[in-house]
Amino acid sequence: MQHDGINGRNDGHAARSTRIGVEILCEVRQGTRPWKVARLEDLSPGGFRIASFADARPEVPLRIRIPGLQLLSARICWVRDGAVGCEFAEPLHVAVFEHIVRAAG
Repeated sequence: MQHDGINGRNDGHAARSTRIGVEILCEVRQGTRPWKVARLEDLSPGGFRIASFADARPEVPLRIRIPGLQLLSARICWVRDGAVGCEFAEPLHVAVFEHIVRAAG
């Protein structure tokens, strides 16, 4: 796992651009579909990538449950070869982001 850290700049740019390779099992769903277990492989304060999410519908908001956190909302930005890139509806607070990274090991 790589972690570039936050460089302390006040413009928020570092928080938006920090992207960490992680492996976290979480649960995702769209609309009223059942919850599915998914592997989160890439995380930044602004979004994430899921390794595989069959039948992803970019027009439908996505809900994600990351262990230890409240339910989060996101939108699908892209789908490639089964992988799905998403943007959080509200970016993660830097402390929450760093907590997830530490917990992921």
